[in-house]
Amino acid sequence: MNIKDLRYLMAVAELEHFSQAADQCNVSQPTLSGQIKKLEEELDVLLFERTNRRVMLTEAGQHVFRSAQRILNEVDTIYRTAQSKQDPLMGKFRLGAFPTISTYLFPSLVQQVKTAMPNLRLILKEEKTPILFDDLRYGRIDAALLVLPVHDQSLSSLKLFVDDFYLAVSPGHELTKHTTIEQKDLWQHNPLLLEEWRSLRNQTSPICNSDEEQDYRATGLESLRQMVKAGIGITIVPKIAMQENETGIEYIPFVPPVPSRTIGLVWRKSSSKAVVIEFLSQAILKSSGLA
Repeated sequence: MNIKDLRYLMAVAELEHFSQAADQCNVSQPTLSGQIKKLEEELDVLLFERTNRRVMLTEAGQHVFRSAQRILNEVDTIYRTAQSKQDPLMGKFRLGAFPTISTYLFPSLVQQVKTAMPNLRLILKEEKTPILFDDLRYGRIDAALLVLPVHDQSLSSLKLFVDDFYLAVSPGHELTKHTTIEQKDLWQHNPLLLEEWRSLRNQTSPICNSDEEQDYRATGLESLRQMVKAGIGITIVPKIAMQENETGIEYIPFVPPVPSRTIGLVWRKSSSKAVVIEFLSQAILKSSGLA
């Protein structure tokens, strides 16, 4: 058994497909299948249940999979620690964020990193919040931009900025006569919201108290913005997503207490990339424009 065998095991388990796992590992399918077979023989246990449609971990395979995850995380930590001793701002750094943050932060952040940290390869991942938490725990990413607070003893977090919500309406809408808006005044207007699995909807649903079925629900904030511009409804937009000199849409601030979300950088306590995290936190603050 060696580290490469464990990586093959992880790939097959996650993709549930030998051919796709082989592509990901840059080896031929016969090579990967052969190594998995040898691993099963060495451990004297069947790791995968094979069918014509998919490959699934057996109960024993699940136990081995979890052990392999821990081992590979430690191996990666060893490599990253050694690399950081040479130059803490070189190598790879994998950063995740959910869509209503990544869309508006990543472009500016990439440019800043290229300028300030030219030897750092920043790998970006946009995903749903629950997946980002799993990616953090299992070492698939190094840090993530998430809504705080985070309740996980294995993770550290740093507050970066507070992102206030604004009401977005089309010009001419009856609410444009208001210079500010109270949360209770939204209830009768049934704002358009993102789908339940989007992090922004989790923030806005308590504001709007809207449980009734809507004619339109989007999976992206930009879709909602276009619906507002078309005069189809109103929505709630975080300040980071507001565009300067935008036509066809007006933003109305809320009366205090202003609904908001606190965005922070989250990473594993065992991480060896403290220097990169510090540099990135400053770059993210600058990119957000909300510091």
